[in-house]
Amino acid sequence: MIVAGEASGDIYGAGLIRAVAAEIPEITFFGIGGPRMREAGCETLVDSADMAVVGLVEVLKHFDVIAAAFLKLKKILLNDPPELLILIDYPGFNLRLAKVAKRAGVKVLYYISPQIWAWRQGRVHKIKRLVDRMTVILPFEVPFYEKAGVPVSFVGHPLADLVQVRLNKEQAAVSFGLDPSRPVVGLFPGSRRSEVSRLLPTILEAAHLLHQRFPNLQFVLPLASTLSHDDLAPWLAVCHVPITITRERIHDLIRGCDAVVSVSGTVTLEVALVGTPLVIIYKLSPLTYQLAKRLVKVEHIGLCNIVAGASVAPELIQDDASPQRIAAEIQRLLEDQVNNAVRARLSRVRECLGGGGADQRMAKIIRDLLPKEMP
Repeated sequence: MIVAGEASGDIYGAGLIRAVAAEIPEITFFGIGGPRMREAGCETLVDSADMAVVGLVEVLKHFDVIAAAFLKLKKILLNDPPELLILIDYPGFNLRLAKVAKRAGVKVLYYISPQIWAWRQGRVHKIKRLVDRMTVILPFEVPFYEKAGVPVSFVGHPLADLVQVRLNKEQAAVSFGLDPSRPVVGLFPGSRRSEVSRLLPTILEAAHLLHQRFPNLQFVLPLASTLSHDDLAPWLAVCHVPITITRERIHDLIRGCDAVVSVSGTVTLEVALVGTPLVIIYKLSPLTYQLAKRLVKVEHIGLCNIVAGASVAPELIQDDASPQRIAAEIQRLLEDQVNNAVRARLSRVRECLGGGGADQRMAKIIRDLLPKEMP
């Protein structure tokens, strides 16, 4: 059984499934995932698109769907237990499921640590009780778990393999029907419906301001696998800025951009690994933000900044994430001198992640955790 509750988990889960299938061809996967995991051969009992919410208020709105998914997997764990439960991030749901697995005698492998080093660090004791092996993708997470006595392995970051772009900027722009002689701005509103409804209007208003000042600008927007065009339609219908929307080749799309405005999350790491300057925006409901502000213990919000241990991309948080501020930051990033300086700083992110091979290392760990009688 494998559980990936968000779009990034769907990407990582798919790579993991393929690597395990190459190592142990007879193994089968089922659980929660998205289109990429299905394509890799996973039977998805619940679609991750229905699970991808963030913040207390948003979780409450989707409680019935999430509770039904939990009960479905709980029943399987207790009545027809799998050989192994693989959990990918998504801690609120997954740690509860790990408790059920423990009761059922099912081994638990956690792939991609919850960011408990950032907030609610006390959860590490629950992880120690419920998880047989923690596998992490950020080097600084290892000593955190070792100190708590949790069996932990650093496997590398899967994006080190996934983010490989062979086109130069001009070639990438042309491949999407863009004019390489005109600047391109990427609009990245996230992969969760709740995130899109909260942030896309602000992003589009910033694009409108930029388009008014610089009519020569081109805008592109990648549509996440968890979203449909209908999820964006209410806001795009009232937006009078021409925007190229695509699901294809997100890393080539990033390479074709001069600058990107992105929600926080895994995508900031993808943009940084390609080397395109970006501004990160982060906005929650007022109640969720006030709670988070009391609990979060990290200096940066954007994952690329956290990995680099420095501010390689500006962050606009809550009220600062206004259309005017976003437009001003993008305008600054489009200046040649600033753009080149930021690109140089972003190279630090890949250096911090190390080499590739995360999926293959995970496959070997999974083999070790499975019953020995399996070939």
